[in-house]
Amino acid sequence: MGSCFQNIASRILQIGLYPLHPAFRILLLFLLPAMVSAQEIQFTASAKPVVAVGETFTLSFVLNAQGNGFRGPNIQGFDVLSGPNTSTTSSIRSISGRTSMSITYTYSYIMQASREGTFEIPAASVTVDHKTYTSNTLTIKVVKNPNGGNAQSPSGNRNPGTTSQRPSEGEIPGANLGSGDVYVKAFASNSNPLQGEGIVVTYKIYTKVPIAQINISKLSSFSGFWSQNLMKENDKLQQTTQVINGEQYVVADIRKIALFPLKSGRLVIDPLELECVAQVRKQTRTRTGDPFFDDFFNDSFFNNNIANVEKNLKSNPLVINVRPLPETGKPTDFNGAVGSFTFRSEIDKTHLKTNEAVTLKCSISGKGNIQLIDKLDIVFPPDFETYDPKVTSDIQTTAAGVSGTQTFEYLMIPRKPGKFNINPVTFTYYDINKKQYLSISSPAYTIDVEKGSDDGSAMVTYSGANKEDIQYIGSDIRHIHDKMFRLYKRGSLFFNSIGFWILLILPLLLFAILVLLWRKLAARRSDVQLMKNLKATKIARKRLVKAEQYQKSGNQDAFYIEISQALWGYISDKFTIPMAELSIGSVQDALEQKNVSGPIIGQFIETLNNSDFARFAPGEKSLNMERIYNEALEIISKIERELR
Repeated sequence: MGSCFQNIASRILQIGLYPLHPAFRILLLFLLPAMVSAQEIQFTASAKPVVAVGETFTLSFVLNAQGNGFRGPNIQGFDVLSGPNTSTTSSIRSISGRTSMSITYTYSYIMQASREGTFEIPAASVTVDHKTYTSNTLTIKVVKNPNGGNAQSPSGNRNPGTTSQRPSEGEIPGANLGSGDVYVKAFASNSNPLQGEGIVVTYKIYTKVPIAQINISKLSSFSGFWSQNLMKENDKLQQTTQVINGEQYVVADIRKIALFPLKSGRLVIDPLELECVAQVRKQTRTRTGDPFFDDFFNDSFFNNNIANVEKNLKSNPLVINVRPLPETGKPTDFNGAVGSFTFRSEIDKTHLKTNEAVTLKCSISGKGNIQLIDKLDIVFPPDFETYDPKVTSDIQTTAAGVSGTQTFEYLMIPRKPGKFNINPVTFTYYDINKKQYLSISSPAYTIDVEKGSDDGSAMVTYSGANKEDIQYIGSDIRHIHDKMFRLYKRGSLFFNSIGFWILLILPLLLFAILVLLWRKLAARRSDVQLMKNLKATKIARKRLVKAEQYQKSGNQDAFYIEISQALWGYISDKFTIPMAELSIGSVQDALEQKNVSGPIIGQFIETLNNSDFARFAPGEKSLNMERIYNEALEIISKIERELR
């Protein structure tokens, strides 16, 4: 609301008061002080409240105005890997030489927890318009980062990770799952990168038996790296088959991470841990006393008991030996950019008048640690009023790594006429492919500034630290009004009359009602969970219709995927449970809380297991698609009737 008042005040001061009706001039004289002072400066600190030893995280200080003289806190108990890094988000409008701007500054640190304990981050301070503001303090708890011991591998060296198994409740006694039947393995695209060079770490799951309910219980910590997830949370697992030591496995990528080392030396990536349920076929021995009948009835055709076994998997740790960047030929203006980049710049105009705005745009594109590039060194003419750049990021993450474009927009306003030069801007980076430092320079720009027209009206300019305070810097004699004046009876004044108070209060009342209505509408539209709950059944039925189409066309893999997503997605939307937190236990708890009967809960869980096992089973699918489709349609309808 303060920003809105200030924009109104800015516009009024730009056009002047005299074009308005006398009654509105009197009204605005009372309202303007409140409007201009309504802007509230906020300076807040934020970070994760709980981190693990060795974990890298970000500490941010956010200011909703332009400030200077930032003083960071005295940080104890953490290693500061980078910072303070300054970024800006701004909105700029320039119309006929008049410029308005709203801006947000972020001062960030990349930090790493070094030891256990509870630590306090003191307040930071910054100056806005000659006034000092302090942020809030933070308390961060550092907990132990458990390591589950050295990894073990089964015979044949097929699994470098460790596994443990625990029979689920109701499992048939005697079911056995070998250590090499299902396991997780981590791979690094490059174990000996340069500092700042991007690598990709991939976690793959290998299985010879049907599995379901894959749930990551502990993510790897990437101490000393800047990380970027390359797989979306709801991405489908792309499955392939692979023959290892003469046995066929189903293989799927479960996680891909792009890592950029922030320092050189030996860095260790801890194992990833996950849980799943494996389906094991158990053989029972029948003894009749007759060898012929014993062999006949003990054949696998007659013994197809299935046991569900919960499996805890752990990947292998990775050791990354990071090499320092070469010192030979290293430029003095090198700021840590590593990869393969292009650099270009453009200016929107080179001929303008004083107090008009001109924008210089610099863009860095390519593949590498582009998100860590936060500034460029540019020297502007001293007679130009300049602002910190507006930084825009367009980043793409694919399985191959991180690429995109980082754009810096600099706003300049010349205050004096003349011819001014902007020297070439140089961007320096280390090229991974050419293995050398490269520098790219933009062209030099010459700007011709003419004296602005002097129309005799007051000139408005920006001053102060936040560039949002407006003041008059000069005025001239105004022309004599040659139109007829309206005369009023002596003693008859509009001031303090009923109409005056109505006009004074009515705009504020209407504005308050408008704000309340807008907030109510925005809250209703932003309630994503409510919308998902209302549309849960509709979306599930659409997926079942699509599954029926796949069934008719004989596309078994697509059919089972749609059935599984229809069931899990229905529960996620209906009970507002994130997909990452869904499990058989959470589904059962949610249904019990809604007083769904026990037989229906059991039938739903059985349908989930049947569809998931069929989806991940290698080779031919053994479940009847028609039966699974009817079960899914029936159980969703039953749950809907129970919830009414």
